[in-house]
Amino acid sequence: MTPPKTSDALLKKALALDKADVLKSFKKQFHHPKHLGKNSIYFCGNSLGLMPKGVESALLQECSDWSGWGVKGHWKAENPWIDYHKPFSKLLAPLCGAKASEVVVMNSLTVNLHVALASFYRPTKKRFVILYEANAFSSDLYALESLIKLRGLNPKLCLLAVDRLDSKSIIQAIQQVGDQLALVCLGGVNYYSGELLDLKKITAAAHQVGAQAGFDLAHAIGNVPLKLHAWKVDFAVWCTYKYLNSGPGSAGGLFVHEQHGNDKSIPRMAGWWGHEQNERFGMKPGFKPMTGAEGWQLSNAPVFNMAAQRVALTLFKEAGVMTVYRKGKSMGEFFLECLTTLGTMEKKEKRLYSFSILTPLESDRRGCQLSLRIHDKKGKVLFTLLEKAGIIGDWREPDVIRLTPVPLYNSYKEIFKVAQTLCQKAYLIH
Repeated sequence: MTPPKTSDALLKKALALDKADVLKSFKKQFHHPKHLGKNSIYFCGNSLGLMPKGVESALLQECSDWSGWGVKGHWKAENPWIDYHKPFSKLLAPLCGAKASEVVVMNSLTVNLHVALASFYRPTKKRFVILYEANAFSSDLYALESLIKLRGLNPKLCLLAVDRLDSKSIIQAIQQVGDQLALVCLGGVNYYSGELLDLKKITAAAHQVGAQAGFDLAHAIGNVPLKLHAWKVDFAVWCTYKYLNSGPGSAGGLFVHEQHGNDKSIPRMAGWWGHEQNERFGMKPGFKPMTGAEGWQLSNAPVFNMAAQRVALTLFKEAGVMTVYRKGKSMGEFFLECLTTLGTMEKKEKRLYSFSILTPLESDRRGCQLSLRIHDKKGKVLFTLLEKAGIIGDWREPDVIRLTPVPLYNSYKEIFKVAQTLCQKAYLIH
């Protein structure tokens, strides 16, 4: 086996792409972890996004308002707490292709999934099956299993796992289950493989058999273009600490299509912040939901939690959502080009030295993330070598390294360096 090729042409291309990059100035608006006194190469935005530099001042502003106003901060703060969540809906709407009234920031991803499932999984004797992905993120599966048990049903009878995670296989499974299917609940982008599903076609297939469709968009929002309203997705949930750079444990998001948001008869888990705002402080019995996704709110906004998110979402607005998505797609293409040029790949097996690319190669079936399956039980060794070289990625048991260049704070030169280092280290341990 020959060692990896170096490519002056690829480096030259990377530098040219960086020079033409209209988003390159945004890199300076983030804090970058250090390695040996220098900025590391951070390719872990699929797990936790970097911290925007404006977060400190945003948190200090809320501290100042709390100390200066006390309870009056609900109305007198620079960003009044009584309606603190409302601007977030407008900022998030372009990111998920929705109307602002269909989006709300609240709780966390799994809590929001429980809230949505309570409304959208209403099984009958005939229609009770939930279709999900066999390798679903564990928290999603726990939520599904627990809800089914709360309904007095058996998860083994109600949950149907799709083993092949591609849109065609999922649609075939939907058609096979037919009128027994109550709900399709999938990850928009699989957390492990990075595969992007065709949410439009899957939603249409679910509706065709009389079922509803909901998605976990933790690895999709801020990563790939979404048109939830146009696709008629029934509901979606997401976290905001990955591609949205809102900080660890930041408040999650909920999308409810307006056809449901305008239907106040839909059963739901209720709380006072989802009650009609002009009657909220009347404290009277009888829940009256607000129109839209706001009607699923439980409690008032966690201001300190969301202050960082306001800063992060404002950066997306300044950058332009579609500009971010276009760069993300371009970066993904260049990353693959670097890997296939600097190494040798057998197209049939996608084999590259001691690892293979788990993520689909087709650009319409992936976002920014590339998942690499490490062979010969050398995954941890390779991951450690990357860390020692100042590259921060993500390890997933038993044998996968996830690497994700993010448009707002990564460069094409960094992609070249990561691919070059990866191939060199993989060659050394082969």
